[in-house]
Amino acid sequence: MPPPNQESIIDERLENRGPRPNPYILVVDDEPDIRNLLQEILEDEGYEVSIAENGEAARNAHRERRPDLVLLDIWMPDVDGITLLKEWSEEGGSLPMPVIMMSGHGTVETAVEATRLGAYDFIEKPLSLAKLLLTIEHALEAEKLQRENQGLKRQSHIPHEPVGRSAVMQRLREQVKRLAQHETWILMTGESGSGLNVIAHYLHSSSPFKDRAFVEVSVASLNEENALQELFGYEEDGKTHYGLLEQANGGSVFLGDIADLDLATQAKLSSALESKTFLRPGSDQPVQLYVRVIAATHNDLDILIEQGKFRKDLYYQLNVVPLHVPPLREHREDVPELLNYFVNLYVEQEKLPYRQFSLAAQNRLRNYHWPGNIRELSNLVQRLLIIGAGTEIELEEIEQTLGTQQQGVSSGIPLGYDRPLREAREQFEKAYLEYQLRQHGGSVGKVAKIVGLERTHLYRKLRSLDIDPKQLHDKS
Repeated sequence: MPPPNQESIIDERLENRGPRPNPYILVVDDEPDIRNLLQEILEDEGYEVSIAENGEAARNAHRERRPDLVLLDIWMPDVDGITLLKEWSEEGGSLPMPVIMMSGHGTVETAVEATRLGAYDFIEKPLSLAKLLLTIEHALEAEKLQRENQGLKRQSHIPHEPVGRSAVMQRLREQVKRLAQHETWILMTGESGSGLNVIAHYLHSSSPFKDRAFVEVSVASLNEENALQELFGYEEDGKTHYGLLEQANGGSVFLGDIADLDLATQAKLSSALESKTFLRPGSDQPVQLYVRVIAATHNDLDILIEQGKFRKDLYYQLNVVPLHVPPLREHREDVPELLNYFVNLYVEQEKLPYRQFSLAAQNRLRNYHWPGNIRELSNLVQRLLIIGAGTEIELEEIEQTLGTQQQGVSSGIPLGYDRPLREAREQFEKAYLEYQLRQHGGSVGKVAKIVGLERTHLYRKLRSLDIDPKQLHDKS
C-alpha cells in the first residue's frame, strides 16, 4: 500500500536547490584577449564557461569536469589541439562531447584531420562571433538529438507518460509533475514490473531540464568488479574515462534497483551525495557532482538495512522525497487502455498481426490480480499476438493463457507448436532468455548462473539469437 498522505509528505520535503548549471563550455586558447572575450560573450548568452590558456591547463580542466562542449585552439605553445583531440577520443574514435576547432593558420589538411578525429566543426580566425554562436548552438543541438535517438532505440517501448486515466494514475502524474520542478533526489518504491522506469522518464521529461541528459543505470547489470568504474569513471594511462554520473552532467541519472548495488559502491555513492564531489578511480582530483539522482527499488530497504545489506546513510540521502508507484491491481480500471497501448506497440515495432480484445476478455483481465504487474500484462499481449489466430481475442483464449501461466509457464515465453522443431526451439530459447534478462536487469552473469551456462557460452547464444542484453535491462 502507498504511504499515508503521500501528497503532504512530498509538499513538506520539497526543496528547491537553485538552478542547474547551463551547458558548460571549456574555452582553450593561448591568446588571453580571445579567451577572455569568448568567456564574456558566452556567459552573456547564458552558458557556464571555463578557460584554459594551454594544452596542459585544458587537460586538467577536462579531467576535473566533463564539458558539454569545447572550443579548442589548434596551435598552442605546449600541446597542439590535434594531440588533445586524439587523447580525448574514446573507443571507436568518438569524442565524449562536441569539439569546435579554432585556428588562424589552419590548412585544409588540418581541418580534415580534426574532422576525422571527431571534431564537430572547424572555424578560422579572426572569429565571426555570430557564426561561432550559431555553430555552438547547432553542435549542442546535434549532441542532444544523437543522445535522444540513442535513447529512443533503447527505450522505444516506454510511453511518454504513464498510461491510465484512473484516479490513482492521475494523482501519481500530478505528484510527479510537482516533484519535477524541484531539485530534490527521489527514491521510488514499487513492486517489480510496476513501471518505475516509466515514472523516472516522465519525471525527467516534465522538469525544466528535460533537454539535458537522462542516463538510466540498471544496477543489477553492473559487474561488482567494475561498478565503481562504470558509475564514477576512471583515469588510466593519462586518459580520462567519464562514468555514467558524469555522462548525465546537468541532467538526471536513474539508478534501477538501488538495492542491488554492492556495499563498496554504496559507500562511495553516499560520500558523493554528501559532499557533491567524488574521486574517479585512479585519480586524486575531486570531481563536482552535477546530476539529479532518481533511485528506485522493489525491495524493503528497512529490512536490508537491518540485515547489513544496505547503508542507512545512503537510504536517508536518497529518501529526501519518497514516491510510491502503485501495483496494477490498485488501478485495474486502466487495464483496457494498457492492453490497447501494448497491442499498438507490438504491431508497430515488432510487426505482429493486429488483434483486439473482446469486451468479455477485457472484463476478465480487469478482474485478474496481475502479480507481475504491467510487465506481465505486456508479456501476455505479446504472447497472444505471436501465437494466437484471428483478429479478435476472446474470453476462452484468455482463460487458456491464464491457466497456462498458473501452471508455471511464464506469459513471456510463447510456444510455436505449429512450427518446425528447430524454429520452435529457437523461438523458445529467444523468449526464455529475453524473459530471464528482463527479470534480472539485463545481467548476463546472473542469468548464466540461473540457466546453468558458462558466461562465454551464453554470450555466444545471445549473439546467435540476436539478443542485446542492454535493450532488455530497462523493461522492469
